[in-house]
Amino acid sequence: MRGSHHGRVVSRRRVLARTGAFAAAFAIGRHLARAADSVFTLGVASGEPSPDGFVIWTRLATNPLSADGMGGMSAPVSVMWEVATDDGMHKVVRSGSTEADGRWAHSVHVEVGGLKPNRPYWYRFTAAGEQSPVGRTRTAPAADASPDRLRFAFASCSNYQVGYFSAYRHIAEENPELVIFLGDYIYEYTYPNTAGDRVVRKHDGPTATDLVGYRNRYGLYRTDPDLQALHATAPCLMTWDDHEVENDYANEWSERMETTPQAFLRRRAAAYQAYYEHMPLRERSIPRVAAMRLYDRCRHGNLVTFSVLDGRQYRTKQPCEVPPWRRGHVAPDSCTERLDRQRTLLGADQEQWLLEGFKTSDAAWNILAQGQLVAQLRQKDRAGVPGHWTDGWDGYPAARQRILDATAASKLSNPVFIGGDIHSFWATDLKADFDDPSSATLATEFVGTSVTSDPPPYELIAQTLPENPHVKYFESRHRGYVSIDLLRDRMETRMQIISDRRDPKATVSTLKKFVVESGRPGPIPA
Repeated sequence: MRGSHHGRVVSRRRVLARTGAFAAAFAIGRHLARAADSVFTLGVASGEPSPDGFVIWTRLATNPLSADGMGGMSAPVSVMWEVATDDGMHKVVRSGSTEADGRWAHSVHVEVGGLKPNRPYWYRFTAAGEQSPVGRTRTAPAADASPDRLRFAFASCSNYQVGYFSAYRHIAEENPELVIFLGDYIYEYTYPNTAGDRVVRKHDGPTATDLVGYRNRYGLYRTDPDLQALHATAPCLMTWDDHEVENDYANEWSERMETTPQAFLRRRAAAYQAYYEHMPLRERSIPRVAAMRLYDRCRHGNLVTFSVLDGRQYRTKQPCEVPPWRRGHVAPDSCTERLDRQRTLLGADQEQWLLEGFKTSDAAWNILAQGQLVAQLRQKDRAGVPGHWTDGWDGYPAARQRILDATAASKLSNPVFIGGDIHSFWATDLKADFDDPSSATLATEFVGTSVTSDPPPYELIAQTLPENPHVKYFESRHRGYVSIDLLRDRMETRMQIISDRRDPKATVSTLKKFVVESGRPGPIPA
């Protein structure tokens, strides 16, 4: 077995020869809190599980907010990693060594393979005479296995400035087998000093626009104890939305019309590199120029296939822009550009990849993990003019229709879309024709509220719901996450809310429950 990190591998035999050098560090104890000058201030994480392995991650940083973005590190550092079958790390089954260096901000991405399917594992790193916390992860079931159930959770929109990440702590306490981050993992912008008591916790510096800025923003977020606890509890899948780069960006276009595509792509390249450096991603996701492959599939036996989508990097720019902005807005019905059939949110290649996957899927459930509300939402702007939001799927209705039509044509089993971005809970019927309530329901949708970020105005949206009968539930007045128990015959969904985003010890409760029955699309209140 070989674990890889950016192409360099050291065998278990060579590592064992060095074990004595690390013996003193092992005696520190796996539950020791990270000291301020520790190299493991950012914790550990795992992701992208497969039947024989997963990715394990850490980033060495003695000073996560150093002015040069290098986390207080300079020279390359040898990092030892171990994977065990017990939480005490006594039964090590895989180990190796790699080098962390400045090219990737001393981050470590080890692709571990050769493990047994569908079981938990524990892992840790050792570097500079120190030992990381122990993380727990697990492999996926074998491709032809028939697991009875899966518990997973999804979350999005965690703005450090406006609250604490208590939602992450409560997800960890539920012991999910998988966590899915659906975008806005960080926020690039910084509130001005005039924001007053709106700011609960200050960002590390001004709005991130370059590699140093994005690295330090991730460094700040990764020091949060609740986020570290969640990553150390379960493997994750991940996609981004806009705030990992810039609000409402689209492909090569900034939200600001005066910004040229060339200038924006430089900023995007920096943001994508920092994203890779701080997420447990495989080598195939290493950024190349200003691009980065993120979309992928993850299979959990024949119970469920997750299609993780990238809705930002390849999209057509938003329609009917209003100078000097390209950002999303409620465009009136006179915006015919919105209806152009050539418009795409996923890009031609990703869309084709997705639709081809529909034809070959044999899973009982098919979950499409992406960043936004999919259902049509006829709404009004603040002046009362009816229209549709341009930055989400409503700005790309032909692309949405192609995907929904393909779920029907391919007879895709139990398609369920999950999303975020809109800072509110939604449960919807995804219809063959949103303008005809009697048309067939082709898929189910659940959208989670934000971990901390500000909600949309409840009353403004609630008053539009009679015009959107396919929306079965909406609530924007709470922060939290979504937890799902997936079984062969049904999906049980809980919308979980925290008591107060401004309270680091916030409690959790269940706001609403839904069931989706196999073979019967659409959420049923439970």
